[in-house]
Amino acid sequence: MTEGKSCSDCSSGSCSAKGKKQGETDQEFMERQELQRQLCQIKNKIVVLSGKGGVGKSTVSANLALSLAARGKMTGLMDVDIHGPSIPRILGLEGFPIEALQEKLVPATVGDRLKVMSIGLLLRNKEDAVIWRGPMKMGVIKQFLKDVHWGELDYLIVDSPPGTGDEPLSVVQLMEDLDGAVIVTTPQDLSVIDVRRSIQFCRTVKLPVLGVIENMSGFICPHCGKTTEIFKSGGGEQMAREMNVPFLGRIPLDPEIARACDEGKPYITAFAESESAKAFAAALDPMIEKMEGLR
Repeated sequence: MTEGKSCSDCSSGSCSAKGKKQGETDQEFMERQELQRQLCQIKNKIVVLSGKGGVGKSTVSANLALSLAARGKMTGLMDVDIHGPSIPRILGLEGFPIEALQEKLVPATVGDRLKVMSIGLLLRNKEDAVIWRGPMKMGVIKQFLKDVHWGELDYLIVDSPPGTGDEPLSVVQLMEDLDGAVIVTTPQDLSVIDVRRSIQFCRTVKLPVLGVIENMSGFICPHCGKTTEIFKSGGGEQMAREMNVPFLGRIPLDPEIARACDEGKPYITAFAESESAKAFAAALDPMIEKMEGLR
């Protein structure tokens, strides 16, 4: 469905928004149709998960979105990490004024092809704590999908908080046609064990696993080119093989990634020739080939 059309114009007979569900009120039905109308304008929808915090999941989400935009893809990045929204800082968007247009929120932008929405953009003070229970988090995620002016997108990347709690479950329930999940880990056993739980979560909710990215996988010395395995490497790749899910690639440690995030510089743009930036881009190749090959 293209922008401006309604569900009554849609020719899809399989769409769940064509008719009311049993026990659904008229208001709930209208909201669900509006949500579906928004989602129909987005070709590919990906959620980024991690089993535990501290693995660089938001950094991976941001740089995957930037890589897609750099390839000419109209891309959205939706940060649903309600309690720890770091996407605005990573992309240098702190303080970006969010405005409303025709009853929808206008997302922040990075360049011409990346739109961004995060609870961090709506807080008056970046140090404010968000103390919400599950239903309130479900509500704001629905609002981000339904009431943000995403327009027509090639990709929407959803940055979810660590674990398998309210936020990723809400995303799966609201976005019935999610294409799949990218799961981020670091090579250590402690991280890999938790990532196995994320894969089991995906299987339980029938969400395809598009692949695993092993972040912080070795350090490439910028002077001599030698690789030092600070956190060892290969744990994520071995786990992906054992769990029978695709392995998308390894992202080497680079001190410039942390510096770029702290300074709000898009890393793959500022350091496009670095090994880590090339690894981000290479991780997309098998995923895009698979997803767009199915269209």
